[in-house]
Amino acid sequence: MTINVTVYSTPTCPDCRALKAWLDRTGVPFDERDLTELTVMDEAKRRFGIRVAPITEIGDWFTYGTYPDQKPRIEAHLKEVGAWPT
Repeated sequence: MTINVTVYSTPTCPDCRALKAWLDRTGVPFDERDLTELTVMDEAKRRFGIRVAPITEIGDWFTYGTYPDQKPRIEAHLKEVGAWPT
């Protein structure tokens, strides 16, 4: 199953880099949105109510917080929707 994964991040965020590297290693394709761009930051605030990095959006579901906090939630959600790489 193909599902859209989007990571809202900033260039200097260590949790963002760790999250994107993990997604790459596990074979989960994702799009990246740069929260340092004003339009992206405004979009994140409007859509999610937050502007912290990283924010991970999977379909109509999202999570945010540190990489160690997000990782198990993302993995569980991807498995739940049948999008975890095999």
